[in-house]
Amino acid sequence: MKMKKITPKAICTWVPQREDDSYKGDYGKVLIIAGSKRYGGAAIMAAEACVKSGAGLVTVATDAVNRPALHSRLPECMFLDHQELDSLRELVPTFDVILIGPGLDRNELANELLTLTLQTAGEEQKVILDGDALFLYSKQPTKTKAALIFTPHLGEWEYLQTLTNEDSNAGRAEELGGIVVLKSNRTTVYTPDGGVWQNIYGTPAMATGGMGDTLAGMIAGMIGQTEKFAHGVLAAVFLHSYIGEILAKKRYVVLPTEIAASIPTYLKIFSEMEEQL
Repeated sequence: MKMKKITPKAICTWVPQREDDSYKGDYGKVLIIAGSKRYGGAAIMAAEACVKSGAGLVTVATDAVNRPALHSRLPECMFLDHQELDSLRELVPTFDVILIGPGLDRNELANELLTLTLQTAGEEQKVILDGDALFLYSKQPTKTKAALIFTPHLGEWEYLQTLTNEDSNAGRAEELGGIVVLKSNRTTVYTPDGGVWQNIYGTPAMATGGMGDTLAGMIAGMIGQTEKFAHGVLAAVFLHSYIGEILAKKRYVVLPTEIAASIPTYLKIFSEMEEQL
């Protein structure tokens, strides 16, 4: 299939304006399972990007040591100790979107959290596998009823390829059975219907730790708001790099938190631009 470009014109049609009579429940209920003691920043960056992408309600399940920093930076987020597996098992079915993996680590607890999430999630839910969750999934793929979104960089893509028998990236993505966001200087998105989309933006100024966590959080925040969840993935991929390029015009290095801070501004611009086209 011919590769399509993710263009500004397409984003304008996908990013919705907010209805006057809407409320927080209309914009997605998101659970983020992320952040070990060592990598608490990953959970916070993902959560910040999710909140600023417009998600209605965001809960972060992370190591208890990260709670003060999370609430200090993001009082909008709710907290859950990720060692409380029984509570998580009850709560997972109540979310629209679940992001698991940023800074989670690769230990026994992380593996339990991934297995629990995949086994418990239902047909109407979307589960994003990012970071350490991709490695754990490649070692022990667990069947799930939920729609899956994989967000590997090229190194993590090598792990996932061991689960497939195909020769092409498009074929491998189709065999995995979910959306694949293959991150690179020009990120490519593969959808289950055989669609292949290439991002047209990106800059080396974004080559810094936490960029992937921010993108994963943006995806989690966007897919609960667009008419088709694939459009939410594509919009997040586009805006992440588009904002990065704009900031890079005046910065040698662009930080993930700087991109997160600009998300509401550019969502506003693109949600209203369709009327002007």
